[in-house]
Amino acid sequence: MHKIEDLIIWKKSIQLTKQVYLLCSEISSEEKFGFISQIRRSSVSIPSNIAEGAGRNSNNEFKHFLGIANGSCYELQTQLILIRELNLVSSDSKIDELLNNCVEIQKMIYSFKSKI
Repeated sequence: MHKIEDLIIWKKSIQLTKQVYLLCSEISSEEKFGFISQIRRSSVSIPSNIAEGAGRNSNNEFKHFLGIANGSCYELQTQLILIRELNLVSSDSKIDELLNNCVEIQKMIYSFKSKI
């Protein structure tokens, strides 16, 4: 069992989720019930699965949930690219920052899984 508050990867994924929620406030309301809902769910899934894995009884279970978190991170990455491609927000720099954060978290998950 791991204390989630001590896991940098969990803290970074919480920050990413907060940034995604702020970005979603800039997307038009016509996308609110489809795209916004999906992007929020995928972002919340990342720290949630890290936390669930940290609370499990074995490292194998933790690795499993880290894999799910990583999949959600790739899903979020795809959705952010779609936001940019569809010009749903005015600033590409915000999207680029979030994409960089996704890649950083993906690398951290990969590294963390290999060390467990």
